[in-house]
Amino acid sequence: MDLTSQATVWATVGLVLFLVLIAYLKVPGMLAKSLDERADKIKNQLVEAKRLRDEAQALLAEYQKKRKEAEAEAQAIIAAAEREAQALTAEAKQKTEEFVARRTALSEQKIKQAEVDAINAVRSTAVDLAIAAAEKVITAHAGAETQNALFAKSLSDVKARLN
Repeated sequence: MDLTSQATVWATVGLVLFLVLIAYLKVPGMLAKSLDERADKIKNQLVEAKRLRDEAQALLAEYQKKRKEAEAEAQAIIAAAEREAQALTAEAKQKTEEFVARRTALSEQKIKQAEVDAINAVRSTAVDLAIAAAEKVITAHAGAETQNALFAKSLSDVKARLN
């Protein structure tokens, strides 16, 4: 036997001893157990990930529903505010128109009263002037007795017309 053959035999014997030692120490079982544990761990992580994903989707759906409800509520609040603003605007417009109408009526009433007062003042002044003029004319053209009679008659006529 040459050196190469001897090396081959010893390499084969070493390999067989190595395989026997591995089998004796139950290394394949330990590897299988380790792989099984790792597979179980990965499977559990996948299950947990799926559960978390489902939970996240449920939360997402719930928050989307709440967002839609909040948007609808906001739209309702905006619509109510717009209606209220329109009502307030209409009420303010109506009150302004009523105020202007009252002020106009009051102003017209004051103007009419001023006209009546002015007419009465002019009449009073005209009567006073007429009486004074009549007195001057009567004094210049009539005697004392005639003057007294005309004055009394004029006075009673003026009183009758004023009442």
